[in-house]
Amino acid sequence: MASSLPSTTGVLLAAGAGTRLGRGPKALLPFRGRTLVEVLADILLDGGCREVVVVLGAGAADVRARADLARHTVVENPGWAGGMGSSFQSGLDRARREDHVLVALVDQPGLSAETVARLLRAHRPGRVTAAAYADASGKLRRGHPLLFDATLRAEAAASAGGDAGARRFLQAHPDLIDLVDCTLPPGSGQSGGEDLDTPDQLHLLG
Repeated sequence: MASSLPSTTGVLLAAGAGTRLGRGPKALLPFRGRTLVEVLADILLDGGCREVVVVLGAGAADVRARADLARHTVVENPGWAGGMGSSFQSGLDRARREDHVLVALVDQPGLSAETVARLLRAHRPGRVTAAAYADASGKLRRGHPLLFDATLRAEAAASAGGDAGARRFLQAHPDLIDLVDCTLPPGSGQSGGEDLDTPDQLHLLG
């Protein structure tokens, strides 16, 4: 990341059990010869985040043992089973207080360092910068990652709970959201905005 850009901490939410997928925690899915959590955490760092906080939950001890996360800060959320909200809070709480925070999901294997860098460059003070992806009709749909300005972090974290991470905050402040088109060109594969939730989506791992 260029020195002229404000510092940003990446937060990778990787606490879910992957119940619908039926293969254990998504964090440990094999991806590019490594584990999914390793690859995505490194992508956040390579894209310009100055450090990465990885939030674990389901099978945390197994993930720590099998994934090399030595480059990153790892936190465990004991309340992970209650939904994404507490994991979102855990990640924001651990990020450096003065930093903006870029929140990504471990089940988004199409994420690239280029997408992360694009969001960092596009961010405006006091705003939320959201990756967006074109649907079949060409309309942009908000997705992840989400970049929260340092001035908005506390309110965003306070609004989280249950299965809602940033959703309530974003619904309450639609005027603060800037969408950044992160759709990949036609023919380059999946858009990068798809979440890996069910067995029929395992092709996203390549």
